[in-house]
Amino acid sequence: MRLASFSKLRSIDMHATIHRIRIAFSWLCIVGLVFAPTALLAAERPNIIFCMTDDQGYGDVGYQGHPVLMTPTLDEMAVTGLRLDRFYSASPVCSPTRASVLTGRSPNRTGVFRWGNALRPEERTLSALLADAGYRTGFFGKWHLGSIRAGRPTSPGARGFERWTAAANFFMNDPWMSRDGQPVQLVGEGSLATVDEALGFIREAAAGDQPFLAFVWFGSPHTPHQATEELKSLYADQSPKLRNYYGEITGVDQAMGKLRDELRELDIHRQTLLMFTSDNGGRTVDGADHRGLRGQKSDLWEGGIRVPALIEWPGRIVPRSTDMPAGTVDLFPTFLDLAGVPRPTDRPLDGISLVPLLDGAMTSRPQPLGFWDYSQPETIGMKSDEIVQQLRAVLDSGGVGEINEGILHPATQPWTELDVYPGRAAWMDNHWKLHRTADQRYLLFDLAQDPAEQADVFAEQASRGRRMSEELRAWEDSVIQSVRGADY
Repeated sequence: MRLASFSKLRSIDMHATIHRIRIAFSWLCIVGLVFAPTALLAAERPNIIFCMTDDQGYGDVGYQGHPVLMTPTLDEMAVTGLRLDRFYSASPVCSPTRASVLTGRSPNRTGVFRWGNALRPEERTLSALLADAGYRTGFFGKWHLGSIRAGRPTSPGARGFERWTAAANFFMNDPWMSRDGQPVQLVGEGSLATVDEALGFIREAAAGDQPFLAFVWFGSPHTPHQATEELKSLYADQSPKLRNYYGEITGVDQAMGKLRDELRELDIHRQTLLMFTSDNGGRTVDGADHRGLRGQKSDLWEGGIRVPALIEWPGRIVPRSTDMPAGTVDLFPTFLDLAGVPRPTDRPLDGISLVPLLDGAMTSRPQPLGFWDYSQPETIGMKSDEIVQQLRAVLDSGGVGEINEGILHPATQPWTELDVYPGRAAWMDNHWKLHRTADQRYLLFDLAQDPAEQADVFAEQASRGRRMSEELRAWEDSVIQSVRGADY
């Protein structure tokens, strides 16, 4: 554990420290660009590690100026990598965002409208495509896209992960998970135990000659919060609620630190892209900080979908920050491009490749980002430890019985309710953001001047507003066709 280094953070000025590091790295960047431009293109088929937290707010990191939180690992990544200051989850809740990462598509297209919905088996996944192209693939942590029972069509194994240790939903310390379909209890703080499980796969893959993909999806800081005593002691001057909330986030940071250290110990960090983000915004009632952004988890306001995001790749990325909007739908085409794998052309993708952004050649987004939050389709609660025990009972009975696998929404349903465009939607064209409310009103915000979305300028920007609303409606019509199975 890194408790000594965390204790020191109380007596130093974090902002001054980060400023000094940024100056040092600025000089390194200049030297690198002048003397070794080709060195930045080192890895042709990089290893890819994608880490995602559960309900972490945009401002719940030290590098965003949080006055209390201790996240030295993430703060360092913000200086040494690419800091994405306008990165968006595809949904304001968890399962849909996870579906967007795997498919590059708006989650509604995939039948994942809300938490507890399973990803349709007909969807093409990043993990399966990379596995077919020769990548080793591993999944570790919160799944929440279907079954954790081996052989089921919505399990991680069926989605292209050769090795997996999955929780059905968020999890606490000493969590029960399904390791390739077999119940197992991990030992220790939840985030660290998840990284330890992932590192077993990473070490094995690093010893071979194939690149690898590893997903590390943490269960923190989803409520209820249960930080270890050591982590809570770092926040002794906070309320009991915040000691647990902040402690869980620092626990994630420690786990990320162990992961980064191991990549360097294995000497694979220069050919490994390491990304960190969250699946949606946090809940203000839990203590989440959104740096003044409007809204929270479950909202399409910025506080519900703008999330912290960092990409570190020492062999290629020049340290810097960007305010170009990007999102979880972009990861599918980006990672495929980096791996040299053709993108599917038989269905609409909603994401774009961020490879030019990684290389410093993209400053504005060439196509808008769409969001549609329709939360009426049926769902079901999923208690992870309880579901693992259901799995144990089924296996003990020789495979007789069922477990909670979430709700699968097939394309064969008529979906007539979509004809009236229910729910809320948003359409983002760089710094312009259009909202469609549940009662079919349109609001327009200039995020460059009004990041807190307080001043509706639809009337003043009527031409722009009409154009964007027409684009949004055309996109929604395309999504409806996908929901009804046109892509299969």
